[in-house]
Amino acid sequence: MKKKRKLKKELRELKEKELLKELREQKRQLNLLRRLLNKLLPKLKFLIVGLGNPGEEYSDTRHNIGFKALDFVSEQASAFFNVDKLGHMASYKHRGRTIVLLKPSTFMNLSGKAVSYWMKKEKIKLQNLLVVTDDINLPTGKLRLKKRGSDGGHNGLKNIQELLGTQDYARLRIGVGNEFKKGNQVNYVLGKWSIEENETLNPKLNLIHKIIEDFSFIGIDRTMNSYNNK
Repeated sequence: MKKKRKLKKELRELKEKELLKELREQKRQLNLLRRLLNKLLPKLKFLIVGLGNPGEEYSDTRHNIGFKALDFVSEQASAFFNVDKLGHMASYKHRGRTIVLLKPSTFMNLSGKAVSYWMKKEKIKLQNLLVVTDDINLPTGKLRLKKRGSDGGHNGLKNIQELLGTQDYARLRIGVGNEFKKGNQVNYVLGKWSIEENETLNPKLNLIHKIIEDFSFIGIDRTMNSYNNK
């Protein structure tokens, strides 16, 4: 009887050791998976920033085309904006990616403050940042996606560049035209869209939506090749 009890005890202890060993191995594998996910997740999150000025008086002006574009994207994706620190935020999933939309609540020339804050907050990699902005050097409705570049005299881009310390971030420039007399640029970009301009611009919003989602899925280079000649 004593030998039998001893044998049972030894078998029980052996099973406990094997179970403990299995649990330790599972814990090790879970830790490896967590580390892998921590490396992978930032690569799958994208920050899309639409530039503009806050306030009803600036609504639907040429300078606020970035806001207009993101409003359209959020509506199509059923992603609703909420007031948050330094901006209005929305997010949604697209083919395994998380797309974060930001409309800074700072004025245009302080846009970099919001961009810098949310890049750190959301752990966004620089190559996953896309800024949507107006461009007077392009005809109304003309789109140009760039991998990097100067601010081109745009105060919003200038502030972003200053606070990020680099020009190496993607931007989608949307043409607003330059039908203004010398010295009247400010009034022009802060002016409302005409009926004719809206007729040209509105069909482009679907294309902007596609560019943003392709940027997040196939990357800047392939997206540029697909859309810059359209």
